[in-house]
Amino acid sequence: MLNEAPRGFRVRGCIQNCRQLSNEPIKRRAQTMYHVTYRGTHREAGLRWGRRLASHGNLILQNVPFPITQARLQFAQQCVPIYRQFFPAVLQEIDGLAEGQGCAPQALQAVLFSMYAMPPACRCSCFAVSNGAQAFLARNSDFLLALRHLNLNVVYRLDGGFHFTGNTTAFIEIEDGVNEHGFAVGLTAVAPSHIRPGLNAGMLLRLMLETCRTVDEALTLLRSVPVASAQTLTLADAGGAIALVECSCRRVEVLRPVPHQPFVCAVNAFHTPAMRAERLEGVDDWAAAPRYRTMLRALGAKAAGMDISGAMALLAGKEGFLCQYDRHSGRGTVWAVLYDLKRRAVWRAEGSPAQRRFVQDARHIF
Repeated sequence: MLNEAPRGFRVRGCIQNCRQLSNEPIKRRAQTMYHVTYRGTHREAGLRWGRRLASHGNLILQNVPFPITQARLQFAQQCVPIYRQFFPAVLQEIDGLAEGQGCAPQALQAVLFSMYAMPPACRCSCFAVSNGAQAFLARNSDFLLALRHLNLNVVYRLDGGFHFTGNTTAFIEIEDGVNEHGFAVGLTAVAPSHIRPGLNAGMLLRLMLETCRTVDEALTLLRSVPVASAQTLTLADAGGAIALVECSCRRVEVLRPVPHQPFVCAVNAFHTPAMRAERLEGVDDWAAAPRYRTMLRALGAKAAGMDISGAMALLAGKEGFLCQYDRHSGRGTVWAVLYDLKRRAVWRAEGSPAQRRFVQDARHIF
């Protein structure tokens, strides 16, 4: 029952009525996420959303799963000048959301800008394959099962940026997506050993979707923007380029496929020697090592000939442990997504792909 759930169950309860806000019909038999389409300017989108949530009694700041401490408030205000320089549109969206909610934007900034830099964070698996016949990015989002019905799928068609679709366990920030040019990106969060003011994982990813056409453009952007948190970013584009970035506030390492191994993969851990010191040790990583071994083994053997069905099978755990969490632990894969960049198609399983089938989402044409 809702009132028996742990604190934070209603975190994204602020979006529990978002199905009513979307213009697209929902096939509820196969979908468990909330689906929203945003249009207009960034500020208009935030304002309309905030007002509609408030009209249903949904106030974001009453449902945040962690305390908005002075440390988070101070960190966010140190980040604001950097967002003003590199991503001012998202500040306008937050301002609109705050006005619609009747709250101070500084409080929303404290929630958003400290995510990924300060716990909690999601634990995920991501890979990309480009073998000539295929180019795709695939991701399992692993998070708390108590929140699985409150996750959000979005289509952004805003003025002044590339249109994109994506998914998130939060709001405004995006955790995986593809834009109108066929550029796709997915993140995995890593517990950071150091943080400093900058853009965090979810904001970096969204900025890439709004402004980049290719993997190379995204890498150029990343090297120019101060980074707040620690994360991996898996990148792929319609031209067949793929790359994996391991990065923190102090270092950026880029990995490309090696000959005869046309893939990259990531979990919520760093694997390059240069980045291992950037990860905070001793944290629960939700079986990151077994998940990584599963992807390395399966992709090493099959990526050269892997197609979409093979990628879906890997996400579903048919090649080894990837999404088979003990549900009694409260953990699980809450969605799986595959961005088919050659055929310009989005496939998503809303829930664990071991139990839920992949359904093509044709709302976003790219």
